Amino acid sequence: MGIKVVCNRCFGGFSISRKCAEHMAQLGSEEAKELLKIVVEDDYWHAGWDGDRHDPILVKAVLELGPDADGDCADLRVVELEGDRYIIDEYDGIESVVEPSDINWIVVQSTEK
Repeated sequence: MGIKVVCNRCFGGFSISRKCAEHMAQLGSEEAKELLKIVVEDDYWHAGWDGDRHDPILVKAVLELGPDADGDCADLRVVELEGDRYIIDEYDGIESVVEPSDINWIVVQSTEK
């Protein structure tokens, strides 16, 4: 079983819901506990996640809560890696998980004699 990573699959940007942060805090995430202390509740609760996208508690919360984990303007998905390296590629909030095997590398041959 590979490493799992959470990414956002819609315009708007990555964010988690208050319900997700609360669930993560119950699961023991110190980062989520801190997030709940600093984000003020209002009609538009928007919390960016600065922790690792492969954080096991984040992954577990997104899998368990489904769409209830999504922050406003987010559509969170869990992606399983083939290896142990990734980057998050983002355009207007839509993200994709890129692994080294996904990159078409240009190999430069030496022309020196």
